[in-house]
Amino acid sequence: MPDKPSAPVSLHILDVAGNQKLTGQMVEDFAAANPDVISSVTWESGGAPDLVGTIKPQVDSGNLQVDLVLTGNDGLSAGIGQDLWVPLVTEYGDRLSNQANYLEPAAAMQELAGGFGAVVTYYPSGPLLQYDPGVVKDVPSTPEEVLAWAKANPGKFGYARPANSGPGRTFLMGLPYILGDSDPTDPEKGWDKTWAYLEELGATIDNYPTGTGQVITNMSDGTWSLIPTTTGWDIEPRADNREPNKIEAAAFDDFTWVTDAHYAVVPKGQSADKISAILMLLQDMLTPEQNAKAYDSGYFYPGPAIKGATLDKAPQKSQDTIAEFGRDWYDALIEEKDKVTPLTPEKMVQAFDIWDREIGAGKFEAK
Repeated sequence: MPDKPSAPVSLHILDVAGNQKLTGQMVEDFAAANPDVISSVTWESGGAPDLVGTIKPQVDSGNLQVDLVLTGNDGLSAGIGQDLWVPLVTEYGDRLSNQANYLEPAAAMQELAGGFGAVVTYYPSGPLLQYDPGVVKDVPSTPEEVLAWAKANPGKFGYARPANSGPGRTFLMGLPYILGDSDPTDPEKGWDKTWAYLEELGATIDNYPTGTGQVITNMSDGTWSLIPTTTGWDIEPRADNREPNKIEAAAFDDFTWVTDAHYAVVPKGQSADKISAILMLLQDMLTPEQNAKAYDSGYFYPGPAIKGATLDKAPQKSQDTIAEFGRDWYDALIEEKDKVTPLTPEKMVQAFDIWDREIGAGKFEAK
């Protein structure tokens, strides 16, 4: 593998995680500063469920149109299962020495990648609560209080189908820890309390949206007044005016953060020149100065995966957005509470399947 490409390469990046808003400026800045490495960058967005269907024919035919993929754990795992990714970290980890500076939870998320993907952004996620203070006067602080409020206000609490929603699945994966289930890592055999709770809570819910965007709309127009959320889904919708800034957030009294991350993966069959350029790009993205750009507008708050990528290093626009729309108690809460990685891909599929059959059946439209 050459230290740098023999000639500048063009990169076509497929983003199936909404990651461009976090890392787009990092990529563009590196390309602008290194025209001898990257000649041009183009972006394409898509959905994680469609990732394998997009990439597999390209890998099988040896005709790659996509050079680099930015994905969550879902797309990463699906591609591993289909043998689509170059084992980037396993084979070229010495070229990604900045991974040694991962924050501890980001390093734990990197372990889930099995040597294939490189973590580029991280956040603690949730579960948290978001509410309309004009309606919710006594803010719940336990799942039992959420249930009591939902029963007293039927149709005013809701969340999206977990298979289609980050906050939905964070709520789903966080409940076993809060409720004290026997094995929070085993939805099939260890979530008796969680499934019983969600069934009872579901009796107060008329429908489950198939995306978080509709949840935000429901909060904005007053259809709902209380929802589970994450740090990013609390901050950004208020910052971009999809939600009124009067909406407040709260934490459960006792909970465990279920973390999340985005990964960079490379389809098999990639040329040595392009892999070389991608390694140089990722190494640069994992410097504090570049990675701090992941604060963006709070979508993945905090966002950086690297130690030292502090808010003061972020663009002024990000600093201003976080100052106005962030929560001054988030950072202390992130430090205080324990953090766990999400379910393994196999277990996550089990959890989604059980939820679809036993909780959401008849109340959502599968996509």
